[in-house]
Amino acid sequence: MAKDCSFDIVSEFDRQELVNAVDQVKRDVSSRFDLKDSNSSIELEADKAITITTSDDMKLRNIYDILQSKLVKRNISIKVLDPQPVENALGGNVRQVYNLKKGLTQELAKKIVADIKEMKKKVQASIQGDQVRVSGKDKDELQSVIQALRKNEDKYDYPLQFTNYR
Repeated sequence: MAKDCSFDIVSEFDRQELVNAVDQVKRDVSSRFDLKDSNSSIELEADKAITITTSDDMKLRNIYDILQSKLVKRNISIKVLDPQPVENALGGNVRQVYNLKKGLTQELAKKIVADIKEMKKKVQASIQGDQVRVSGKDKDELQSVIQALRKNEDKYDYPLQFTNYR
């Protein structure tokens, strides 16, 4: 009797790596010459958002660039950041909030399931909460689904990880 193999498609990030990246950005901001006296701050708010507050738009872009480079070095996709509009803060400062994307939305999960069905592979895809479970009899079919999704990952606005492969 053949046993079913499966894997899960999720969208997550390592919380500790995110905390470390934000801490490194704080250190860089306090030590960089162009940002030292700009009254800039970066805060991580309970795994929901990152808030950058600084004196002008140029410094805001510089801090965002630093944040992006720190996230990439720590293997966190930049797609987890969902930028909100820049707003004015107290004292003539500007503030930008970046919401953190975690888990697949229902629309994205449906789109992934539809894309898997379009591949005409002998696998089944089902939505389970904020993840998609893909199962099938042949491991090679599952591997080809993973490769196809990785190749078309730009189509999705979320970072995808493939977990629980068995």
